[in-house]
Formats: sequence, structure tokens, C-alpha cells
Amino acid sequence: MAIPRQLPNAITVIRIPLAIVFFVLLLLGGRYGETDIALRWVAAALFVLAISTDWVDGYLARKYDIVSDFGKLWDPIADKLLTGAGFIGLAILDEVWWWVVIVILIREWGITAHRLVVAKEHVVAAAWMGKIKTAVQGVALAWALLPLHLLIGLDAWTLVTAVLMGIVLVLTLASGADYVRAQVRGSRAHASGSQAPHDER
Repeated sequence: MAIPRQLPNAITVIRIPLAIVFFVLLLLGGRYGETDIALRWVAAALFVLAISTDWVDGYLARKYDIVSDFGKLWDPIADKLLTGAGFIGLAILDEVWWWVVIVILIREWGITAHRLVVAKEHVVAAAWMGKIKTAVQGVALAWALLPLHLLIGLDAWTLVTAVLMGIVLVLTLASGADYVRAQVRGSRAHASGSQAPHDER
């Protein structure tokens, strides 16, 4: 069955307004959902739905061979807007340490800025480590956003959240270092006259 060629890109773009709506709902729900627990559940569900579309658009693009430079560029940007909204929202609500969020965001947006700078020369797609990092970020944020402390207790929920955020921090820094190494190798290969693979990242 044929699908519209722009469908994967449309799904990617949809994540951007979803990130904004999610962020507003999260803040309105308050810390641990104490202001409005229903809004916290809705915000968490919206995040899970939005982050799941990352798998959907990538799957459609690969299955129907309609991978585009637009998708390679904007898919990770849409992901970072969504996960960034989650990290910042949780930090504002004092549920995640600000220093962890700041380190993660510096890495995320620093590399995103580099992607935008070099976009006219070539599009840098996401590598396997970056994809794993994004997946783990999604799982960790989904856990932190869902008010599961109501079921397992605040102490247990907080401990699991801290462990998951620690794993996210390590993977985020490791994938960032991997990106820098890949770009250095690519620059050296370009300078020597050989063609560096544009889809390495």
C-alpha cells in the first residue's frame, strides 16, 4: 500500500506543537500532580504518544524508502524539543536536579546547533548511539512524568527516577563524545579528499 511521501515528515512536525501543549499541561498539573493529578496523567500520556511517533515516522520512512534530508535534520530537532520540554518542566517542578538538566541540554542543543550550521553542506543523521540515548531518555522521562508514586510510594519512585536520570546523563555525554569523534574523522577525511559518509550520525 502506497503512503503519501510527506507523511513521515508530517508526523515529525506534529511533535513540535505537541511538545508545547505537553509542557503547559505538565506545569499546570504542578509538582507530582499535586495541583491537578488529572492534568499530570494527561501530560504524561501526551508525552508518551508524542515520543512514540519518533519510531513511527522512522519506520515509515525506512519501510517505504522515503528517507529525506528534511527528516534527517528535523526528526532529532523535534525529539530534542519534546525531551527538552520534559526535562525543563520536571526541573521547574523541582522533581529533577537542574544541574543534570543543564548538562543534558547543553549537549543536546550544542550538537543540534552544529547540525544546523553544517546543514547546507550535508545533513548529519542520527547514529546508533544517539538513537539509543533518545530511546532511554524517552523511557526515563515517561517514568518521571507518570505519577506512579501514587502506586509505589514517593521514595521508591524518586529512587528509580534518580537512577534512570543518571543512566540518561551518562548516555547523553557518551553519545555527544561519539558525535564529536565522528565529525573530527569526517573533517579529516574531507580534508584528505575522501568522501565521509553523511549518514554516519
